[in-house]
Amino acid sequence: MMTTTTVKTEYEAIIGLETHCQLSTNTKIFSNSSTAFGADPNTNIDPVCMGLPGVLPVLNQKVLEYAVKTGLALNCQIAKYSKFDRKQYFYPDLPKNYQISQYDLPIAEHGWLEIELVDAEGNPTRKRIGITRLHMEEDAGKLVHAGSDRLSGSTYSLVDYNRAGIPLVEIVSEPDLRSGIEAAEYAEELRRIVRYLGVSDGNMQEGSLRCDVNISVRPVGRKEFGTKVEIKNMNSFNAIQRAIDYEIERQIAAVEAGDRIIQETRLWEEGSQRTISMRVKEGSSDYRYFPEPDLTPIEVSNAQLEQWRSELPELPAQKRHHYQNELGLSIYDARVLTEDHPVSQYFEAAIASGANPKAAANWITQDIAAHLNKQKLNITEIALTPTNLADIITRIETGKISNAQAKEKLPDLLSGISPEKAFAGQELITDPSVLEPIVDEVIAANLKELEKYRNGNTNLKGFFVGQVLKKTGKRADPKLTNELVEKKLNA
Repeated sequence: MMTTTTVKTEYEAIIGLETHCQLSTNTKIFSNSSTAFGADPNTNIDPVCMGLPGVLPVLNQKVLEYAVKTGLALNCQIAKYSKFDRKQYFYPDLPKNYQISQYDLPIAEHGWLEIELVDAEGNPTRKRIGITRLHMEEDAGKLVHAGSDRLSGSTYSLVDYNRAGIPLVEIVSEPDLRSGIEAAEYAEELRRIVRYLGVSDGNMQEGSLRCDVNISVRPVGRKEFGTKVEIKNMNSFNAIQRAIDYEIERQIAAVEAGDRIIQETRLWEEGSQRTISMRVKEGSSDYRYFPEPDLTPIEVSNAQLEQWRSELPELPAQKRHHYQNELGLSIYDARVLTEDHPVSQYFEAAIASGANPKAAANWITQDIAAHLNKQKLNITEIALTPTNLADIITRIETGKISNAQAKEKLPDLLSGISPEKAFAGQELITDPSVLEPIVDEVIAANLKELEKYRNGNTNLKGFFVGQVLKKTGKRADPKLTNELVEKKLNA
C-alpha cells in the first residue's frame, strides 16, 4: 500500500508602509491659517485652503526645508527640480475636489533607514529598509460621523476643515518588511527621526503620524508578489504589528482554501482585533494627476542643500552605535536613551559634565525614568540639571556619599535642591578609627544575635551592618562597615 506525504507550503509576507507625517510648521502649506491642534471646528480656515475662486497658493518655505531635511535624514537623493500636481478626487472633506500633492517628480527618492530588532537573548539584528520616495502634500479635512466611527451606520456626518491644507510629507517604503514586528519598528524609527529633526511631533493620537500598510503573501521562493491589500486605521505601533499579523494569517488561510485575494482597502478594528473590508482599491489613473498650474516648479540650489544638510543632528541609529561601541553601554540602555531626543541630550550633557556613562545611564533609565512616568513629566520638566546629576555620580564614586543616600535624596534633588545642600553634613564616614568603636558598641548591645551568628546563622551579618548604618544616620561607608562587622563577628 502506497502512502503520500503532504508537504506544507511555507509563505512569506511582503510588506510596505505609506506614512503621512504632519510637519510642525505654525501655518499651513499654502496659506497663513494656523496649524494648531484642538481648535474649534472650522476656525483655522481661509479662502486658499477652502479653494474659493480667484485665490492662489504660495508654498510655505518651512515645509520645503523640513521635507528636504527629512529626505536627507532618510539617505534620499534630493531632487534638484520637482513640482506639485493636482490629485483629483471627490469627497466631502476635500473642499477643492482635488489635493495638491507631488506625483512623478517628488522632492526626494531612493533612500533607506536602519531598523534594529533585539531577540530574547538581547542580540541585535540590523536591517536596512528602502525608501522609495518622499513627497510634500496638503492634508484633507476631517469627517465626523454621528452614531458610528465610520460612514456606515452613522445617522449624519459633519466636516471640519481645520486640517485642510495642513502640511504633510508622505514617505513610501520599499516592500522590504517581512513581519509585523519589523513594520512596527520601522514606523517607530521613522518617528524617532522626525522628532530628532524637530520637523514633526510624531503624535499618532493627534494624527501627526499615520501609517497605511500594503501587504501580500506568497510561497517562499516565488519571485512574483501576491495580490496587495491595504490596511488603514491603525493608531499605535502595537496596532500596526497586530493588524499585520492578523492579515498575514487571513491571507494565507484564504490562499490555502483556494479563495482569491482581491486588491482592496481594509480597516483595522481595534475592538474585534481584525481587519474588515472598506472598499476596492483605486489605481493611480483614477486620480487624473496633472501639474499644478498655480505653483511654480521647485529648484533646490547646492548651497541651500548643503546648508540644510549641515543643520542635521546626530540621528537615533548613529547615537545607538556610538553609545554601544564607544561608551560601552548595553543595547537596552542605548535604545532607551535614544528613544527621545531630549533624553539623549540630557545624558550627553551629564557625560560632558564628567559623569561616568554607565552610571548616568542607570540613573536616567531607572530612577529618573520612574519619577517621570509616575508624575507624567518629560525630562525637560525636572529641576535636576545634568551637571548636578554628574556631581551626584562623582560624589558616589569618590566615596563621599553612598548610592542609598543619593536615592533617598532624589525627590529633593529632582525638585531643584542642589547636591551641596542635599548632602550637607551627610558625607560618609570612611575613617576606620571612627567606625570601629561604633561597630563594637553595636555588637556589645546585641549579644544574643552575636551568639546566633557564631552558631551558624551568618545571615545576621546584615542585621549588624544595618544597626551600624542606623546609628550613624546612614553615613557609615557600606563597604568599610561590611568589612569591619565581618572581622569583629569572626574574631
